[in-house]
Amino acid sequence: MAGDATETTHAIRVDAFGGPEALNWRAVPLAPPGPGEVRVRHTAIGINFIDTYHRSGLYPLTLPTGLGGEAAGVVEALGADVDGWQIGQRIAYLGRQPTDAYSERRNVPAEWLVPLPDAIDDDTGASVLLKGLTAWFLLHECHVVVPGDAILVHAASGGVGQLLTQWAASLGAQVIGIVSSDEKAALAEQNGCHQVLRADPATQAKQVRALTGGAGVRVVYDSVGKDTFFASLDCLAPRGLMVTYGNASGAVPPVAPLELAQRGSLVLTRPVLFDFIADPEVRRAAVATLFERISDGTLSVRVGQRFALADAADAHRALESRATIGATVLVPDA
Repeated sequence: MAGDATETTHAIRVDAFGGPEALNWRAVPLAPPGPGEVRVRHTAIGINFIDTYHRSGLYPLTLPTGLGGEAAGVVEALGADVDGWQIGQRIAYLGRQPTDAYSERRNVPAEWLVPLPDAIDDDTGASVLLKGLTAWFLLHECHVVVPGDAILVHAASGGVGQLLTQWAASLGAQVIGIVSSDEKAALAEQNGCHQVLRADPATQAKQVRALTGGAGVRVVYDSVGKDTFFASLDCLAPRGLMVTYGNASGAVPPVAPLELAQRGSLVLTRPVLFDFIADPEVRRAAVATLFERISDGTLSVRVGQRFALADAADAHRALESRATIGATVLVPDA
């Protein structure tokens, strides 16, 4: 169980919204874990594009704030009323409240934790829950992909994109990926894309319709946002589904429903992962499915970049410039 003394750890803090320079590395107090909490010593921290939205204020948090919602580590101490966890146990977690994972150590609600199987290393455990569960709900809940579905995936070589394309291909979909470079195109092909296009909204719809015999795709998974939104709509078959789930280029502006009608009775959704895993039993089952797909080789998780936790600003610069491939992790002792 935890002691009573407040200790000190180091963490990233944001005092004012802004660019990567807004990330400050400093010592912070760490109280003992409270009832229902577990103290975790981080070994690897997942970094996600949503972290840049919180840092910039696009998705504002109460300042000052920490950042980050997922990590892997080791249980250091248990608060009162915590059962089922052992000190020294390897775990990962994903929390809806996106603060404080960018830290050496922290207290988290025990209900967030998942045990890490021996077959999954810390970097993978830290970086796969948000991205992997996003791929799971996009393919199994938001739309149930079936063999023969033609789908279009933006940022196909990104952290979510790589998992989404591998998983969709294993389900029998025709996967068309969009990437920004030759290197990323090769990676997208390795990850199950049947066709790969370069990012160019001006020609995207024409190319997609050529690849689908003029029909268009059943679903577009668009994490880019403002710059690609209308081009993505133009890629859809009648009654197709537009899934906009990210804002890498900025938020999508207001859209008139008539835009959907004019393109063939399209359906538009802006889903949020945590609405699909709010039920603890559903969440546990989804995590089990994700780990099974990693263990059986369906999903290969590539961690392309590792940054020292203190250098989180450099990681954000790389992410926002689209210089990263696959997942990125922060390492406290790097």
